[in-house]
Amino acid sequence: MADTALGEEPAPAAPGKPADTGPRRRWWRRWPDWSGRLVVLWSLSYGLAGLYWALGGDGYPFARTIEDRSSSSILEPSSASVVAPVMAVFGAAGVLAGMLMVRGRCAGRARTALLAFGWTAGVALTFLVPDYSLLGLLVFSPALLVFVFTGVPGPQELGDILYWHRINLIIVFFGGLLWLATTVAYQRRTGGSCVHCGRGERAAAGWTDPAAALRWGRWAVRVAVLSTLPYDITRIAWYFGWPLGITRAFLKDMQDTPHMLDMGLALGVVSTSGSLLMHGLVGHWGEVWPRWVWFKRGRPVHPATAVVPASIVAVVLVPAGLMAARDYDAGMWGTLGPAVFWAVWGAALGVATYGYHLRRRGRCRYCGRG
Repeated sequence: MADTALGEEPAPAAPGKPADTGPRRRWWRRWPDWSGRLVVLWSLSYGLAGLYWALGGDGYPFARTIEDRSSSSILEPSSASVVAPVMAVFGAAGVLAGMLMVRGRCAGRARTALLAFGWTAGVALTFLVPDYSLLGLLVFSPALLVFVFTGVPGPQELGDILYWHRINLIIVFFGGLLWLATTVAYQRRTGGSCVHCGRGERAAAGWTDPAAALRWGRWAVRVAVLSTLPYDITRIAWYFGWPLGITRAFLKDMQDTPHMLDMGLALGVVSTSGSLLMHGLVGHWGEVWPRWVWFKRGRPVHPATAVVPASIVAVVLVPAGLMAARDYDAGMWGTLGPAVFWAVWGAALGVATYGYHLRRRGRCRYCGRG
C-alpha cells in the first residue's frame, strides 16, 4: 500500500499489456494517444484561421490595436498580409506532421525531420510567441473566478481582461504544449522507449539515478530561489518609498494610484512564498506531509501534488521572462529588469521538478520497468 501511495505500481499482468486498464485508466494517462489527435485538430483549425485572415477576414489577432487591448507578443504588431499566410502554411504542415507522428511509421531522415518540426513548433508556440498574460492569469485566477459571477469591480468588464488578443495567445500556448507532448510521445515510440515513462531496454543514464537527481535538483532549486530575489527586492523597496530602478516621478504615480504598491508587495510576497515551496522538491517534507499540514501529516505526498503545479508555474514563467527581456528599458530597469530572471526561474524550476519526478517515480504501470 505504501508503494502505491507513492505512485508506484505493480508490474503488468502480462508482457506487452498495461496493468492500468478498465475504469482506473484515466483520460490523462492516455496522453500519448489523444495529444497527437488534438495537435492535428489544432493545426487544422489555426491553419484555416490563418487562411481566413490572409484573405482579408476580420479578427487578425496580431494587428495593432488600442494600448489597453494589445499584447506583448513577439508577433504584435504585424501585418496580416505577411504573417497570416505563414500561419496557414504552418497549419497545413502541422496537419501532415501530426498525422505522420500519430501513425509513427517514419524512420531515418523522415523521423529526424518530424522531430525537428515538432520541437521547433512546440518551443516557439509555448515560449516565444506568448507574453506575460498566462502568468498574470494564473496568479489572479482566484479573483477571475469570482469576477465571472460578481463582475469586475469598477468601470472595467471581464472583456477588458480576457480580450481577443490575449485569448489568442492562450490558444497558441496550448497548441505549443500539444506539440511538445506529441513530439515526446513520437520520439519515445519510434526510439524503442515506453511512451509513458520514457524507459528503454538499455540501462538508464547515471544522471537519472535518484541520488544524482537529488544533487542536481538541489542546485536547480538554488538557482530558482536566487532568480526570484530581484523582483521581490524591488517591489518591497517601492512599497517603503525607495525608487529602486525607477524614477521618483514614476514612484509618485504609483503612490497616487490606489492599491498599486499594495499589489506589487503582494506579488513579491507570492514570489517569496513560491521560492520557499520550491525547497519541497528536494526536501523530506516534499515526500512526506509535515506536521504543520495537520490533516495530512505523516502521510506520503503523491508525486503529482508537487509535479503538476510546479510544472504549470515553470512553463508560464519562461515566456513572461522572455517578454521582459524583449521590452527591457535600461533607464527604468526596475520595471522589467527583475522579470527577465523569470525565464531563469522557470527553467530552473522545470529542472528541479524533473529531478523530483525521477526520484519519486515508481514502476511503470505500462511497461513494468523501474
